[in-house]
Amino acid sequence: MTTTKETVLVPKIDIQRIEITVVGDTPLICHRWSEKAKKEMRDKNQKNAKTAKEAQDPEQEYRESLYELPGGGYGFIAAAFKLAAVSACRYVDGAKMTEARGGFHVVGELLPIYGSEPVMREDMVRVGMGTASLRYRGAFNEWWTSVPVVYNSKFFKPAQIVNLFAQAGFGVGVGDWRAEKNGSYGRFHVATQKEMKAFGLMP
Repeated sequence: MTTTKETVLVPKIDIQRIEITVVGDTPLICHRWSEKAKKEMRDKNQKNAKTAKEAQDPEQEYRESLYELPGGGYGFIAAAFKLAAVSACRYVDGAKMTEARGGFHVVGELLPIYGSEPVMREDMVRVGMGTASLRYRGAFNEWWTSVPVVYNSKFFKPAQIVNLFAQAGFGVGVGDWRAEKNGSYGRFHVATQKEMKAFGLMP
């Protein structure tokens, strides 16, 4: 019995990088899962006995809703911007969600959020069987961030990536009560040259 060796040539993927700065048009509402909320979910999944419900602490609930960066300041989930851009494919002729999911990625876990300091929101929400409750979350009324994107140049050109993020900012948004979820928050636009200069990102 003879065996033959076959050489397989793996085509090189041409990975390019682009930085897209986006500016908030409406407030960005944060909703990080607190340790208390995660414990309640774990207890429910493990069928542990329920403990007495603690009194609501608005200040703590507000603080725990924010994504704090290790070196100080606040951030927001990087993946949320990719999901928004993928979802925006439905508004762009010829764009396919299947290609977008694997054709580009947002780098990192949390993106720094710049602009105004966060403020506490008190909002009425519906929980359980339609019961009303109050929720306290942090929001940035004025905000911007730079989104680092790596992409496969076989499927996307820089202008296409920028266009997807522009469409995402208008029709999808990020964060709680975003446009995609019948809200009006978390909308953004791609920064203009004037804004880039004001942020110190251009000479």
